Amino acid sequence: MKSFVGSRAIPEMEYHRPKELMVALTLLQELKDSCKLIAGGTDLLPAFRRGTLSLGSRPIVDLSFIKELDYIKKEKEQIRIGAVTHLSDLEGSAIIRKYAPILADALRHMGSPQIRNQGTIGGNLCNASPAADTAPPLLILEARVLLKSVEGQRVISLDQFFLGPGMTILAPGEILTEIQIPIPKDEGGFCFLKLGRRNAFTLSIISVAAWVKVKEETFQGIRIALGAVAPTPMRALKTEKYIEGQRVTEKTIDSGAKVVSSEVQPISDVRASADYRKDMSYILTRRAILSCVTPGK
Repeated sequence: MKSFVGSRAIPEMEYHRPKELMVALTLLQELKDSCKLIAGGTDLLPAFRRGTLSLGSRPIVDLSFIKELDYIKKEKEQIRIGAVTHLSDLEGSAIIRKYAPILADALRHMGSPQIRNQGTIGGNLCNASPAADTAPPLLILEARVLLKSVEGQRVISLDQFFLGPGMTILAPGEILTEIQIPIPKDEGGFCFLKLGRRNAFTLSIISVAAWVKVKEETFQGIRIALGAVAPTPMRALKTEKYIEGQRVTEKTIDSGAKVVSSEVQPISDVRASADYRKDMSYILTRRAILSCVTPGK
């Protein structure tokens, strides 16, 4: 008997469930780029419904049973997160709440509790959606990712990981195994803002993450990242350069936030128009910066 999703029948498929990382890496080397990797698998059936994935044509490799990739650790000057760590575990982690509270805040706004219980941090990043809510906070935290294959490993900064919608720098046979977050050394304010069509359980129309350090009423450091306004989650580098070193005034913040409009490259889709996203990029960036410099307001 066939199962059905909407009007589509789910075909028989080749399914692998390795329990050790090296077994998975060896399997990927054999399958090359013909397989589909999943961890939480929360986007599997939606992709099948959309017709963007033909399940019967590609072997499925499920990484969610590799326990050596499920952890949250603080070691020396960095936080290490295994790629199959569930989003709900990160949201509730004392380590994340203490050293990367903006990530915990972003996770709190993601999907439903059921999705957070099933979804993984590695899956959210590897899905490479421009609207991935974990990406902007990780970008301003200057996170790195560890990629492994049977041939070795490499560490790259997260801002180099995304190539386009649904595309990453992962080579055939590679797995994202770990996210590394340097422990913030500089004090400063953090803020994450998300705009969706509903207050919860929704994809972002736009999201903004910001970190700001102020000393002697001057912007001594600033990092801004946005989601859902470009082909990939992005750092607003021009805006950061414009603001850093200037006096903390509403005029500086307003002028700096307007620079974001020249950096974003939004599209129109079912959730919002490109023009609306561009306008909201300015508004949410301004609000995020103000929140960082005036906590509690």
